[in-house]
Amino acid sequence: MLGIRQKLFLGFGGLLAIIVIIGLQSVTLFTELGGSVDVILRENYRSVIACQEMKEALERIDSGILFTFVGYEQEGADLIRENEVRFTRALDVELNNITLPGEGEKARLLQQLFTEYRAAIDAVKDSASQHDARRQVYFSRLLPLFQQIKGTADVILQMNQQNMSEANDYARQTAIAARHRMIVLLIAGAVVALGFYFFTEKWILRPIARLIDSANEIKSGNLDLVVRADSKDEIGTLSEAFNEMAASLREFRRTGRAKLARIQRSTEQSFQFLPDAVVVVDPEGNIEVASAIASEVFHLNINTNIANAEVQPIVDLFQEALRTGRVAEPAAGASLMQRFVKGEERYFRPKALPILYEQRQPNGVIIILADVTQERIQTELKKGVISTVAHELRTPLTSVRMAVHLLLEEKVGLLTEKQAELLIAAREDSERLHSILEELLSLSRIESGKAHLDRRVVSSHQLVFDSVDPFHRAAQDQGIALTLDLPEHLPEVIADPKMIAQVFANLLSNALKYTDPGGTVVVSAQARDNKVIFAVSDTGRGVPSQYLEQILERFFRVPGQDSTAGAGLGLSIVQETVAAHGGSVNVESTEGTGSVFSFSLERASTESEEEPNGD
Repeated sequence: MLGIRQKLFLGFGGLLAIIVIIGLQSVTLFTELGGSVDVILRENYRSVIACQEMKEALERIDSGILFTFVGYEQEGADLIRENEVRFTRALDVELNNITLPGEGEKARLLQQLFTEYRAAIDAVKDSASQHDARRQVYFSRLLPLFQQIKGTADVILQMNQQNMSEANDYARQTAIAARHRMIVLLIAGAVVALGFYFFTEKWILRPIARLIDSANEIKSGNLDLVVRADSKDEIGTLSEAFNEMAASLREFRRTGRAKLARIQRSTEQSFQFLPDAVVVVDPEGNIEVASAIASEVFHLNINTNIANAEVQPIVDLFQEALRTGRVAEPAAGASLMQRFVKGEERYFRPKALPILYEQRQPNGVIIILADVTQERIQTELKKGVISTVAHELRTPLTSVRMAVHLLLEEKVGLLTEKQAELLIAAREDSERLHSILEELLSLSRIESGKAHLDRRVVSSHQLVFDSVDPFHRAAQDQGIALTLDLPEHLPEVIADPKMIAQVFANLLSNALKYTDPGGTVVVSAQARDNKVIFAVSDTGRGVPSQYLEQILERFFRVPGQDSTAGAGLGLSIVQETVAAHGGSVNVESTEGTGSVFSFSLERASTESEEEPNGD
């Protein structure tokens, strides 16, 4: 049984053979035609032209002789001399272009006759001879030679013309025969091509079409079909392999369905015991799996749509994760979801995780509402402990500071130089400890909502000027350029000037602290939507990328900073203060290049006029 390779070889081989034959025939015929044309144009044509040239030159010589008879000896002599050269040149062409049998003898005879003719011309041209004698020579010798030479030239001319005619006939017959052979070969090639197409349709295209139809059937879920294998070639082997694949897929489907059902059932049962609320949602928003807490607390039940959820943030997170293909979480500082479960207050933090295809396309979303009640309790407890400790340490620290102050003023006696050094160090540490306690108390008041915010309409320009002005001298002393970049028309904002001044103070202190002399610190602002964005940028050391997410956390300090860098509360106070104003803080930094700390405040035009001093 022939395989596809052999079948293709036969088909294309036959076409190739015909093409080669046609090519060889074309080359051969064109070569023959070229030879015939060459004979016509190169050999015989040159002889014809030479004979005509000799006949014409002979006529002119005869005319020159007649000129001498009528008294124009000089004109006749010039005409004879000129055409003798012309005749001789044409005769040389003919003698060097002998191509036909007998043509050489005729050409040599022509040469001999012309030699005799030239000798007779000299006798006729002699003006010293009698006129009658010269005429006698002309009619007795020159005229017969003239006729013989002209007749011989005509014979050579006719011989070449005859050969040209025969060569032309041969070339025409060859062209006709070539055309007939080409037509036959082209018909044969067309027949072979049609036959090859027919067999290709039968041997290759139809079986492949059956395989394509079968693949589409399998794509639509029909795994029970069997492809008919009519041949033993590669197509037949492929059909058998296709049938084996379909059988394997049927087995995989059977075992896969069982495994999927087992996994789905175990997943559903496991979900019932999860401490967090978890739901699996398809791309259309239909809930496919839901844990017990999700159903009981948030009413997210199986076979319902997420769009009907009672909590809108859950719907928003689902849509964001499905649209972006990334994990969606609430913005930093967003409040937790409070629910009462069996009479107990519980707090949940939502998160949406997309389920991705291999092509990174979302195929669903897992929504997790993590129970962070214990975390919140611990956070509140930690805040309470820190606030209590700060309050309790405040009074004894005040006494220590007063005592150190009195000792340094030598109110109770003179100090030695060593005692004074120790007391100065104690005073610096106590002042630093006092600053940390004040920051802790301030942070505690802001987080607990007890800090009174005197929010009012404030000029953005004036807010920046008043906040930056105290730092000009410090920047000048450190050799740092402190500049402002404020648009002329900057809208007013709703803010507590003193609290925002503290925000600027923390950001500017850090910028000046971590910028080397010769650097630059820029305070800028710009209106964006219903917010005004304020930014403090520097050309300092920058924050390593791995610490950017932790830089706003309380008590966090970038590793490697010296002990005088602070307790790590300044940026936490910045974040809590801005959050209390309804804004957010953003950090951008490149290590070794600098940092940009920005925060947003609400524009005055977006605030209701009936709300004077909020809080």
